[in-house]
Amino acid sequence: MVDVEAVRSAIGAVEDPEIHRSLADLGMIRSLEVSPQGAVSTLIALTIPGCPLKDKLTRDITEAARGVVGVTSVAVEFTHMTDEERGALVTDIRGGATREVTIGGPGSRTRVIAVSSGKGGVGKSSITANLAVALARLGRTVGVIDADVWGFSIPRMLGSDRPPTVVGETLMPPEIHGVRVMSMDYFVRPDQAVIWRGPMLHKAMEQFLVDVYWDDPDYLLIDMPPGTGDIALSLAQFLPRAQALIVTTPQPTAQRVAKRAGLMARKVNQEILGVVENMSWFTGDDGKRYPIFGQGGGQELADELEVPLLGQIPLVPAMREGADVGIPAMIADPNGEASRAFEALASETEARKPRVRAHPQLVVR
Repeated sequence: MVDVEAVRSAIGAVEDPEIHRSLADLGMIRSLEVSPQGAVSTLIALTIPGCPLKDKLTRDITEAARGVVGVTSVAVEFTHMTDEERGALVTDIRGGATREVTIGGPGSRTRVIAVSSGKGGVGKSSITANLAVALARLGRTVGVIDADVWGFSIPRMLGSDRPPTVVGETLMPPEIHGVRVMSMDYFVRPDQAVIWRGPMLHKAMEQFLVDVYWDDPDYLLIDMPPGTGDIALSLAQFLPRAQALIVTTPQPTAQRVAKRAGLMARKVNQEILGVVENMSWFTGDDGKRYPIFGQGGGQELADELEVPLLGQIPLVPAMREGADVGIPAMIADPNGEASRAFEALASETEARKPRVRAHPQLVVR
């Protein structure tokens, strides 16, 4: 005879792939039967009809149940929660119905890092995507907000093509390579352009922080748009404890413009974590490093801002190719030159904890 309670415990320990809580904790197991021959049948209540991760949940439940001695087969059927049940679940996992930004604030374990530069084209998105994967590979929980609402690219770079699941009024961010992602890319058709003024941009950033279930990750990386405009100001208001990671290339012109992002961080009382120099060199087949975009810009910027140069990322084909096909260099070439640089950057990021200090309220005029 199969131990029914052992089967219930095994299935109950399976995590919902979006909420990352066990089925038992979420009350999703509605019925469980085990025949004398070891055939298991169970009914699971999904958060919404047509849950996009139903197949994964079926596989996980089947694997867990088959791990119990005597189980010969597993049949998984699904129903879905009522509106009232969904509302209660969301309130429970979010710890209340607050409409305030709590992530990265007092009492939150999340380190928020804004990946910034004064200009476009320096590789902020590539740095953000690969650093996120590198941190996830260290065993950290990581979320990414693609805050460039005009030039969003993070979902494509990471290979995320599944939109968020909407549970009540809460968005469950898609997860790929251990990274949870939120972007305007999920809400805008390819033939549309985002043409918004400041108040709309402010509201969009607020929704990404309040209406998305991030579940207090270890890190929340924000891929910032170029410059020091409305979005940068809004996020400085919402996330005064965020650290800024300034990205430049070795080129002096890029370094001079990137400096403005650091100056803004200082102006709004955000700590500058450090500088990352992207496209530092290209290593040829002869093993020689070629500084295609010049030399010294990253170190010069770090010296001017009086912060460390945290990393230098080489120019490698895997970075460009990965961005186009949705396979980050950290995944496409995990032992390559760029991946080693991102691993080192992740380690430096881990080691440099935020300073503990008071943050006065930012007033935007």
